[in-house]
Amino acid sequence: MIWAVDVYGRVYSLSTAGQRWERADDMLLELKRVTAGKGRCWGIGCDHHVYLNMMPSETPIRYREETYENQRWNPVDSFTDTLLPTDRWPWSDVTGMNPQPLHSFKLPSRSWEWEGDWYVDQTCGGEPSQTGGWEYAVDFPANFSPDKKWNSCVRRRRWIRYRRYIAQGTWAKIPLDNPRKPPLPLCDISCGGWEMSDQSGKYPYLWGVSQQGQVWFRDGIHPRVPEGSGWEEVEVPKEVAQLSAGPGDLLWALLWDGNLLVRTGLSLDSPTGTSWVEVESPGKEIEALHVAVGVSVVWVITKDYKVWFRRGVNSHNPCGSGWISIGGEMMMVDVGLNDQVWAVGEDRGLYFRMGVTPTEPSGNGWIPVLAQWGNNKEVVPPRNEFSGQLTEASQGSVLSCTDSDSEIGPSDPEKSSNETPVVEAAASSVVPLGGADTPSPPLKTEYTPSAAPQDAPKPFIPASDSFINSLVSDRDKTTTPQASIAELPQEEVEVSAPAQILPTPEAVGHDVPWMNVDLEGAEAARSAQVGARLSLSDGSAAATYALGTLETSQGVGEEDGPVWTWISGGGCDVDAERSSQISWLSPTGALTSSLSLTPVQSAAWSEQQQQEHREEISKKPLERSNSVWMRKGALRWWRDWKPQRWVDVSVALEQSTRSDGRKDSIFFVYYTQYDEKKYLHVFINEVTALVPVLWDCHYAFAVYTAQRTKQRWPLVLAAQTEKDMNDWLSLLCDRCCECRGIIGPPSRQALWSTTSKGDVMVHEPSFSLEATANTLACDLMFWRQVPGHLRCVESNSLGVVWGIGWDGTAWVYSGHCGQQPNPGDAAQTHQQTDVRSVHVYENQRWNPMTGYTDKGLPTDRPMWSDESGLKECTKGNTHPPSPQWSWVSEWAVDYNVPGGADKEGWQYAADFPVKCKITLRSPWQQVPPITLSDISLMPCLAQSRMEQIPVWALSDKGDVLCRLGVSPQNPAGSSWLHVGTDQPFKSISIGGANQVWAIAKDGAVFYRGSVSPQNPAGECWYHIPSPPRQTLRQLSVGRTSVFAVDENSNLWYRQGLTPSYPQGSAWELNSNNVTKVSVGPLDQVWIIADGVPGFPAEAPGAVCHRVGVGPMQPKGQSWDYGIGGGWEHISVRGNSAEAPRPPHPPTVGSPRSPLPQRPPTQVNGNVVGV
Repeated sequence: MIWAVDVYGRVYSLSTAGQRWERADDMLLELKRVTAGKGRCWGIGCDHHVYLNMMPSETPIRYREETYENQRWNPVDSFTDTLLPTDRWPWSDVTGMNPQPLHSFKLPSRSWEWEGDWYVDQTCGGEPSQTGGWEYAVDFPANFSPDKKWNSCVRRRRWIRYRRYIAQGTWAKIPLDNPRKPPLPLCDISCGGWEMSDQSGKYPYLWGVSQQGQVWFRDGIHPRVPEGSGWEEVEVPKEVAQLSAGPGDLLWALLWDGNLLVRTGLSLDSPTGTSWVEVESPGKEIEALHVAVGVSVVWVITKDYKVWFRRGVNSHNPCGSGWISIGGEMMMVDVGLNDQVWAVGEDRGLYFRMGVTPTEPSGNGWIPVLAQWGNNKEVVPPRNEFSGQLTEASQGSVLSCTDSDSEIGPSDPEKSSNETPVVEAAASSVVPLGGADTPSPPLKTEYTPSAAPQDAPKPFIPASDSFINSLVSDRDKTTTPQASIAELPQEEVEVSAPAQILPTPEAVGHDVPWMNVDLEGAEAARSAQVGARLSLSDGSAAATYALGTLETSQGVGEEDGPVWTWISGGGCDVDAERSSQISWLSPTGALTSSLSLTPVQSAAWSEQQQQEHREEISKKPLERSNSVWMRKGALRWWRDWKPQRWVDVSVALEQSTRSDGRKDSIFFVYYTQYDEKKYLHVFINEVTALVPVLWDCHYAFAVYTAQRTKQRWPLVLAAQTEKDMNDWLSLLCDRCCECRGIIGPPSRQALWSTTSKGDVMVHEPSFSLEATANTLACDLMFWRQVPGHLRCVESNSLGVVWGIGWDGTAWVYSGHCGQQPNPGDAAQTHQQTDVRSVHVYENQRWNPMTGYTDKGLPTDRPMWSDESGLKECTKGNTHPPSPQWSWVSEWAVDYNVPGGADKEGWQYAADFPVKCKITLRSPWQQVPPITLSDISLMPCLAQSRMEQIPVWALSDKGDVLCRLGVSPQNPAGSSWLHVGTDQPFKSISIGGANQVWAIAKDGAVFYRGSVSPQNPAGECWYHIPSPPRQTLRQLSVGRTSVFAVDENSNLWYRQGLTPSYPQGSAWELNSNNVTKVSVGPLDQVWIIADGVPGFPAEAPGAVCHRVGVGPMQPKGQSWDYGIGGGWEHISVRGNSAEAPRPPHPPTVGSPRSPLPQRPPTQVNGNVVGV
C-alpha cells in the first residue's frame, strides 16, 4: 500500500490489489507528511503532532504490564509489606529500584484499553506453583525460588495486567512526552531500520526533524509498543531540514545549506549511530532539495528539480562514491520496499520508477500512477462551515506551516472564491483546486486586465508545509508567460469542448513511449487546457493550475483528484516483475495518462491532430538518461594484513551509463573487521590485470591495479565454484575492455605472456610503450586473458601465434589476430588438453647407525617437501594446481631429474612426480604430431610482406625443426623439416634477416649460416663461444641484437654484431635476476625477472621492461618492473609499433638498415655441422 498527501493535507492510500484511491476516514485529519513502513504509517499533522496508523491484523497488539509485590518476614506479623529502610519498595519492578504500585499504571494514550484487572502470576520460572505465586529468598536481592525454607526471610510475587492497542486501521495521535522535553514542532519524520532488528520482530525506528533543525530519535518502538516511549535528541553539526531512513542501516539528512549528512555506525546495538559525515550536493551551484534512501540506494532532488542517484552506496560504504544524473523533474522522491522509487513530479503528479531491480537500481524510466477516484458527486461543504471544530493549531496550518497571508492568500475561503474569476466549461467539468471540498462559484465575465499587476509574483501552489516553498523560493527558473484563463474571450470559452481524452494504448498501439515522461512545461500545458478542470487562487498569488487528465469509466469532471505534495511507498511491496501486474502501474491497464506524451502536446492537440501524429509518436525514440547497473555476489578474500587468512566478503560491480553512452565501473569488496563494516573499492579503468592464481583447492583470481602492482600485493579473491570464478572473471574482463575500447581478438602487435598456472595473457601496445621519451610505465599495462592453457607463446607482426603446452603439444592460435572475424568463425573453438607434472621431494639424512633414514635434524627441511624444501609437501596433502585439474597417474619415482639419479632415483638429494590433466575449449588448434620444447617465429615490421614466415622449433628430444608453409592464411604450416645437429638443443631463436641462434643442452651456442627464404634450413652451424665460466640456457634474437640468459639468471648481451659479421665478437654482462628474455623487432628487450628487489616474499616471475634501448644504446639503461608473481613467459616479438620520430637532418654515409643476407662465401667461426 502506498500513502500520499495532497496540498490540503488530505491523506490517501492505494492498495496494490485495488484500483481506487481511498481517503482516510477521518475527514478532519490533515497531515503534512507521511512515512510508511511494513504494516504502519506515520504522519505529521498540521497541528504539529505525530500520528500513527497501524494496519489491521488478525494478531492483536497486547502489552503486558507487570509489577512485583515484595514482603519481609518478622517474628510478630510473619510476612508483611513492612520492609526495612534498606529494602526495596513494597511494589516495584523486577530490580526493586523503581516503585510501581498498582494505581500508578496509566494507559499511555486513548489508543489503548485494559483487557482485564490485575491478577497474580501463579507460575514460578515458567512452572506452575502451589505457593500462590510467591517466590522466597534469604534477602533482597537474591535468587528466588518457589521453595520456602527455614531461612526464607523475604518473598515476592508478580502481578500482571494486559492492555490492548485498539487504534488499528485509524490515525492515532501520539501523546506528548511528559515530563521529558518534546521535540515538537516537527517538520519531517522518516521510519526505517526494520531490517536491522532481530528475529523477535521486524519493527522500524522513527527519526524526526524539528523546525529548529534538531534531529530526534523515537525510543521504545517494539512490536508490542508501536507508539514508542520517548524522544532522544541526536546531536548534529548543522541544522537539518529533512532526513530519510532506509530499511537497513542507512540514514541521510539534508542540511539547510543544501549539503547532505550521512549517519555512520548504525546497528542493532547502536540504533542512533556514532557520527556524521558531510557529503556535498550533486550540483556545484544547485543545492539539494530532498533526499530519500533505501537499502543500498540514495536519491536526491536538487532545487532545479533534477533527479540524482548516488553510486556505490552500501551499509559498508554509506557515503557512496559519486552522483549520477537521472532523467525527469521531480519535487520529492521516496524509496520504498525493494528499493522501488516513487516521486511527486513538478506537475504534482505521482510517478513510479520502472525497471528498478537489484542489478539495475536506477531503473529505466518514469511512469505515472494511474488510479481511479471515487464516484461521489456530492459537493462537500466549504471548509469554513466546520472550521470551528478544528483546533487552533490546525486552522493556522491547513495550507502551510507559515502564517503569512502574502504566500497563501486570504484565509477566508468565501472571500477568496468571490474575488477570483473561475471559468466554467460546458458539462460542468471545471472544479476549483480544492476538489469536491469547494463548490464552483458562478462565472464572472467582467475582468480588467489592468487589475492584475504586470509583475505578478510566481504562481504559488499550496503545499502541505512551508519547507519546500522556502527551499525553492530562490529558484531562478525562466518560464514562458501563460495567459490567464480570464483573459480569454468569453465566446471562445463558452464554446469550448470538454477536456480532450487521449486514446488508450489499445487504440494507439503498444509502442507508446511510456518511459519518455516529459515534465518540462507540464504546468503550462495544464494551464492551457481550455476545457480541462481549472482552479484560480486569489489575485495576490495569481495561480493558474490544471489537474492531469485521466480517462476513467465515470468520465471526466465528475470528481476532481488531489494535487499531490507527498508520497511514501515504504509499505508497498512491489518489485520490477510484479509492477506490470498492478493495474494502476501497468501501461496496458484500463487507465492511460497524457503524461506519456509531452503535456504541451496533450493539451494543445485535438483529436484530429493526434490522429495525424500517432504514427510519429509511436516511433519516437525514448530519451536516454543516465542509469546504473549492478552485479552482486559473495566471494572470499585473502586478507591483506597479518594474520593472513580467507575472509568471507560480499562484492558488487557497479556500472554507470551516461546519456552519451560512456560507461565507468567500480568494483567493491565489503568486509567486517572487529564488528566494524569496511570496504575496498577498485575503479575498473585502473585495473591492469585479472589473473587466475594457483591456490590450494580454491577457485582464486587476482585483481591488479597500478598501485597494487607497485606494492606487489594484488587483491586476491576466491569463488565457491569454477563457474562462479569464470563468470566474475569474464564480467570484470569485459568491463575492463569496454572502458578501454578493446574489442575482438588480440591485434597483430599484441604482447603475449603466460603465467606459471598456464593462463595466456595479452597486452595491446601503444606507441608510447617503446617511445624513447614519456615511456608508458610497465605497471600501467593492461593484460587480458585469452582462453587456453600453455607454457609459452611466440608471435610475430603478421598475426601468426604459436604456443607450446606443458606436455609439449604444439598449438597455433586460430582466433584471427588483428581481424574482425565472421560470426561463425568467432564461435569456432577447439578442445584443448594439457598435462603437467607435480613434484614432491623425499628427503633423507644419513647417520652412522642406520644409514639413510627419514629422521632428520631439527634444523633440516621436512622429510617430504617441495623443490625449495621450505614447504612441507607429502603425497597425501598435495593437490592439483587448481580444481580445474584432475590426476591422471599415480605417484612414481622420477629418474630423469636434472643432474641425474642412481638406479633407485636418489640424487643424494628424490623426486616423486604425478601427472594431472586439464581440458577446456579455446581458440587454439593442435599441430601434430611432434612434441616441442621451444619455438621461435621471425620478427618483422608490420608492413613486411612474406610469402612464408620462418618458424624454428626444438622437439622434446632436442632435435632442430623448421616449419614449412607458414603464412598468415595458413598459420599452422604444412610440414616439419628436420635440421641436423650433432647434439640435442634446448633453446632456439630466429631474428631479423633470418639470423638463427641456438643453445645446446651442454650450454654451447651456435649460429646457423646461410638461412634464407630460398634455403629455409640454412647450410651449417657455427659455434659461438659462451660467456666465461657460464652455461647459457635461453636466448632471443631481435633485429640487430642478441640477448641470452645463463643458468645463474644472468642476462648477457652479444657485442659486435654487424651485417658483415653477424656472429658478433664477445658477450657482455647486462644484468642479473632474469629467467626469460624476449627481444622484439625493434630490438626492445623484455624479461621475466626472478623477483622484484625489495619484495622477497613475492612469488618468482615478474614482467620487466628494459628502458632506454635505442640504436646508440642497444643494452638500455634501467629496468621498469611491472606485474609480477607467477609469470612464466613473455613474447614481444609481434610488437613493431614504433613511436613517430621527429625529422632528423640527413646523415652522412649509408644509413643503418636491417641486416642483409650474408654472402654464402663468407665464413665466420667454425663449421661444426651441415
